[in-house]
Amino acid sequence: MSQRPDSAPTRRKLIVVSNRGPVSYARGADGARTASRGGGGLVTALRPLVSHHDVTWIASAISEEDRRVAARAVDETGRDGATYRLRLVAHEEHAYRLFYDVVANPMLWFVHHGLWNLPYTPDLDRAFDLAWADGYAEVNAGFAAAVIAELEAAPDAAVFFHDYHLYLAPRLVREQCPEATLMHFVHVPWPQPDYWGVCPERVRRAIHDGLIANDLIGFQTDRWRRNFVYSAREFLGEDVTPKTVVAPISVDPSEFEEMARSEPVLAAEREIVLRRPEKLIVRVDRTDPSKNIVRGFRAFELFLEGHPELAGRIGMLALLNPSRQEVPEYAEYLEVIEHEARRVNERFREGDWTPIELQVGDDFPKSVAAYKQFDVLLVNAIFDGMNLVAKEAPLVNARNGAVVLSENAGAHEELADWAVSVNPFDVAGQADALDQALQIPEVERRRRLEAIREHVREHDIGAWIDLQLAALDRVAAPVRR
Repeated sequence: MSQRPDSAPTRRKLIVVSNRGPVSYARGADGARTASRGGGGLVTALRPLVSHHDVTWIASAISEEDRRVAARAVDETGRDGATYRLRLVAHEEHAYRLFYDVVANPMLWFVHHGLWNLPYTPDLDRAFDLAWADGYAEVNAGFAAAVIAELEAAPDAAVFFHDYHLYLAPRLVREQCPEATLMHFVHVPWPQPDYWGVCPERVRRAIHDGLIANDLIGFQTDRWRRNFVYSAREFLGEDVTPKTVVAPISVDPSEFEEMARSEPVLAAEREIVLRRPEKLIVRVDRTDPSKNIVRGFRAFELFLEGHPELAGRIGMLALLNPSRQEVPEYAEYLEVIEHEARRVNERFREGDWTPIELQVGDDFPKSVAAYKQFDVLLVNAIFDGMNLVAKEAPLVNARNGAVVLSENAGAHEELADWAVSVNPFDVAGQADALDQALQIPEVERRRRLEAIREHVREHDIGAWIDLQLAALDRVAAPVRR
C-alpha cells in the first residue's frame, strides 16, 4: 500500500494538463466576467498541487467565455489563496465534439470500463476513423503544442498529463522536447489486452505508444498497472514495468470534515433526517453506465422480497448527478434508471412509504448530508478506476454505517478488509450483501468505519501527489526513448 514518502518533494515547476480545467468562465447579468470552480473529481484531486508547487495548468476552453480567455494565459487563485497560471486551449469546435462525443466518450470510456455489448456494439466505421484523425488526434496535437510552448519558456518544468483524453500528446511532446520530464496519471481502470482488441490495431498501438513516451505512468491499483504492462508487451513488445507506479488517488479529509459542518450541508441533513426511515441505504453516483445503478435497484428489490417485515422501515436514497447526456448511451441509461426506480416503487409502495427515493441533479451539499446519514453505503460499480465516494462518505458518517463495495472498484484494493465485498454482476449476491451489512453488530461497524477513516487520513490527496513526484525523481533520466 502506498504511503507518503518520508521526505516530501521540494517545491517545483509543474505543467498540469487535463481536458477540464480548474476554472470555468461565463458572463454575469451585468456583463462582467465570472469564474466558477471547474467540475469533476479530477480537478478537486489536483487542487493541492497549486498550493505546494509553481503550477501552469493547461486545459480545454469549453465555454464561450473560456474561448475568449484562451487568447492568453491568466493568473488565477486557488481555494487557499495560492496563485497559478491557467492556459486554456481553444480547439476547433467540430474537432472537439468528435474528440469528446465520439472517441473519448463513449469509445475509450467504454473500453476502459468493459461496457461494450460486443455482439452488437461498437460499429467502428469510417465515421470513427474520421473522428479519431480529425478529433482525438487533432485535439491532442493542440494540447501538445501548448505544452511545448510552455516548455520553451520553462524547460525545467515537469509535465503532468491526466487521463484517457490525452494519450497521444506525450509522444508529440517527446518528439519536440526529447529532454522533457513527462508523467501521466490514468484515472480509469486499465483493461486486459484482449479487451483492447475492440480498438483497431493502429488506435491501440498509438494509445500505448503515446503513454510510454512518459517517464512515469501512474495507475490507481496494481491490478490496472499489471494490465497495462501486459498490454504494452502485447502490442509494442516492450517491458514498461520500470516506468509504472501505483498511486491510489484520495481526498482532502479536512475539506470534507469542514463541509460536513457547513450550513448548506446541515440544512440538507435536517431534511433527510425528517423524512428518513429507520434504516437508510445511500448511493451517490453519476448516471454513468459504469456505476451499475440499475443492478443496484434490482438488488434492493430482491432484498425487499426477502424481508417483507421491513416494509416502511427501510429505504434507498439515490442521489445521481446527470452525466454526459449529449452521448446517446448515457441518455438512454438515465431513462432505464428512472424506469427501474418507478417499477420497484410501484411494486412495493405502501401508504406514504416509497422504497427508492431517486433524485437526479447536481447538489453536492445534499450528497455530503447523505454521507452523514447512511446505514449502508452501496458502491457496486461495474468497473471504477477508484471511486472516491467509498473514501469520502465514511469520513463524515455519523451512524457507524457499513460500506458495500464492488470488487471491481479501485477502492476495493485498499478498503476490502473493512467493507462487504460484492460481485457487481451478481444481483442476488448484492441483495445478500445489503442484508449482511445491516446485520453487522454496531461495535464491528464502528471499528470498520474508523479503520477506513484512519486509512484515508493517512493516504490523503497530498500523499498521492507526493508519491508520484518522488517516483518521478527516481525514474526520470537525461536520455529517454
